[in-house]
Amino acid sequence: MHQPALTHLHAADPDLAALVEGEAARQHAKLRLIASENYVSPAVLEATGSVLTNKYSEGYAGRRYYEGQQFVDPVETLAAERARNLFGVEHANVQPYSGSPANLAVYLAFLRPGDTVMGMALPMGGHLTHGWSVSATGRWFTPVRYGVRADTGRVDLDEVRDLALKERPKIIFCGGTAIPRTIDYPAFAEIAREAGAVLVADIAHLAGLIAGGAHPSPAGHADVITTTTHKTLRGPRGAMIMSTAEHAAALDKAVFPGLQGGPHNHTTAAIAVALKEAAAPDFADYARRVVANARALAAALLERGFDLVSGGTDNHLILIDLTNRGVAGKPAAQALDAAGVELNHNTVPFDPRKPFDPSGLRLGTAAITTRGLTGSDMPRVAGWIDEAVKAHGDEAALARIAAEIAAFMAAHPMPGWAPAP
Repeated sequence: MHQPALTHLHAADPDLAALVEGEAARQHAKLRLIASENYVSPAVLEATGSVLTNKYSEGYAGRRYYEGQQFVDPVETLAAERARNLFGVEHANVQPYSGSPANLAVYLAFLRPGDTVMGMALPMGGHLTHGWSVSATGRWFTPVRYGVRADTGRVDLDEVRDLALKERPKIIFCGGTAIPRTIDYPAFAEIAREAGAVLVADIAHLAGLIAGGAHPSPAGHADVITTTTHKTLRGPRGAMIMSTAEHAAALDKAVFPGLQGGPHNHTTAAIAVALKEAAAPDFADYARRVVANARALAAALLERGFDLVSGGTDNHLILIDLTNRGVAGKPAAQALDAAGVELNHNTVPFDPRKPFDPSGLRLGTAAITTRGLTGSDMPRVAGWIDEAVKAHGDEAALARIAAEIAAFMAAHPMPGWAPAP
């Protein structure tokens, strides 16, 4: 059953309650390897579902356009204070609705339409909002894109520097959505200084690892840091913008009134809870275990003949190139889902296939680490992945694997839900 219990939802809307319980049961039974997903604590769930969702709060603490902020102001102040302390930054805005609006606020704060922005190309591991062509950021601004080396799968910072000095972007993004290696923030900061650009570190995937000390921090190097609050940070679906004091006013104005109205106060409260949890000593252990599991899983996949972009991982994320397996990413991902392994098909660098039918798979270890899996479990996980990819199209074999995984995962409690006794 759901924790906290969905007593009123079951009574008022049993059809929807059944869907929620069904999703929870699905999450309980599967190996959830989507790199951007995790499990939040019951405390985060409770905050997300609290009466704070009833309140409108346009503006900032002490400067609202609605009355009745006696409790909402301290909630937002607490969340921002915890963000500043956890990440060692001078300013934090906890109002952005999600990661993409947070990044768009950065554009609004520093650029005018047509200005040049530099970011990692989407097929190389970057994010849509770093200037990719189908995004508003690639249509309203002039994008310059860097990638990775074909021989190493890693960023060539000398090439990044040459490109930045040639194109003189006003903003440089570092970070992305499918980067399995450590990001060299000091090197990017030096390039941005030479080019006269604002450096923005998008740590949406890495925030929890940074908070737990398992990945270097961009604080002190990047002028601006954007992040979602879920993924490795194990918070609700929200976002934050952090920065030096110099840029605080411009960024705050870009978020409100520039892009959005009243913040989602229930989400802000849940962010505050997640940040408190991330400051606890056991979270640092969790972050280290996420990386250890990813490295163990990468090693086990390599042993089974999988080709990994960059040859492995330094964080929670693994990118598999299936070209040598004779199967594309999408049918492989669908077969894996049927087998109880949840991940996503993904473009790999220099992919000859189309984005809707790419050659790769992206997976991560944040969620399974939350469930208590350890490095000793990773060879078994790699074995199931290998079996399912080989068995794509064999429904009976995939169902057998799914049953094995469900039985295995039953021994690993899930935060927020448990099977009825």
